[in-house]
Amino acid sequence: MHNATREVRTPSGTVRGVRDHGGERYRAIPYAITPTGVARFAPPVPHPGWSGVRDATQPGATAPQPVRGFGALDMRPYFGPGWVRGTDYLTLDVHTPAAGDAARPVMVFVHGGGFITGSSQAALYDGRAFTRDGVVLVVVNYRLGVTGFLDIPGAPCNRGLLDVLAALNWVQDSIGAFGGDPGNVTVFGQSAGATLVGALLATPDAGGLFRRAIMQSGSGTGAFTPEQAERVTHTVAAALGVDPTTGGFADIPDEQFVAVLPKLAGLDLRTASATDPLVGLSPFSLVLDRQPADSLNQGPATDVALLIGTNTEEGNLYLVPQDRFDSSQHDDVMTLAAQIHSDPHTAVSAVTAQRPHATPGELRSALLGEALFGAGSARMALAHSRISERGTYVYRFGFRSTALDGKLDATHAVELPFVFDIADSAWLHGATGLLGPDPAPEGLACRMHGAWVSFARNGSPGWKSFRADATAVEHFE
Repeated sequence: MHNATREVRTPSGTVRGVRDHGGERYRAIPYAITPTGVARFAPPVPHPGWSGVRDATQPGATAPQPVRGFGALDMRPYFGPGWVRGTDYLTLDVHTPAAGDAARPVMVFVHGGGFITGSSQAALYDGRAFTRDGVVLVVVNYRLGVTGFLDIPGAPCNRGLLDVLAALNWVQDSIGAFGGDPGNVTVFGQSAGATLVGALLATPDAGGLFRRAIMQSGSGTGAFTPEQAERVTHTVAAALGVDPTTGGFADIPDEQFVAVLPKLAGLDLRTASATDPLVGLSPFSLVLDRQPADSLNQGPATDVALLIGTNTEEGNLYLVPQDRFDSSQHDDVMTLAAQIHSDPHTAVSAVTAQRPHATPGELRSALLGEALFGAGSARMALAHSRISERGTYVYRFGFRSTALDGKLDATHAVELPFVFDIADSAWLHGATGLLGPDPAPEGLACRMHGAWVSFARNGSPGWKSFRADATAVEHFE
């Protein structure tokens, strides 16, 4: 049976998508003009629209980005195809049960990838389970790396975040044509995408654009200080041989911005007042004077319900596939602790007390996971619960993947197949697949995906709201 095409008229113009047994899919719809030259460092400009019918049946271009491998682990389902060149990449994909007048809940997904990689084309972001359950899913592309997050004098900072805001404005204007309710939008993200969602909660211009937010393995304290960002900017400019200004960067082709990234590896961003919140894993993040967890009252957080959580072995992803887990020594643990904490000995003693039989690899992973995601998520949950009447819901994901000889465990990104209810997909299994050779546990994907859909529908995932004096955490394992 051939897939049928379907046309939808939006405020920007008519798009043609594909309809099959899983619903309707409209790909690479532009929400802003993809910038070139010096405009790459300007705020996003809404797309002016088009005449005729725009083909939205095929994937489009992606933001400029490097190829990113993860040692022995196959992370292609997470990173997608990498850089697919083309003129339009400030686009989004819409998955809907059926375009029309029905006001269905809308979920807008912001992908991860360390602020330098990722796209809506990643196989993990399969919308069929959401459309099956009556949800309109939107997956957003945004500027990455130098064009998205390098802090340049004279240019707005956090341009990738501004892109996500522009996409959310597009949703308000256009999602009704696809059967979505613009008054019932949940924005959710994972990793860097979750950190961007946290920033939206503290951004004044985000008011009224969404009612609910979900942060999967992100951080409310993951932003660089302006001083740290300036260090990255000067390093990039020196490596490219240009002035650290919009004029200096204007004529540099995207290929060179991508090629310069390896020269930023190992850049020490510790300052007198701040440690590196990404522990050297990415030279790009949000750039803010105050962390989102400390400035929620500036944004829409008081009127937004929040679902937030982390995985139990987040740090394994950065050690196990690269053969750095079993080879870890006590010196490696202390070196990492010194990157993160002003008193590394006390920090290591504390994590050892919690895990008295842990190997150096396990201690190293625990320190990484807490620094990257755990501490910043806990601080965000606590801050949100103190100012919002809409509810703060906390989860912990503990299913242990059997990939890489059973060592990957509940690491970073392993929850995604369960949220998207695709954990049975063969391409996620095998010795080097994200979920490993063993089958996914019966019912876990249904339960977790169901909680996300319930939260999007009515603001409750199905368990008690978190309170500072009585923690309620839902465990998925």
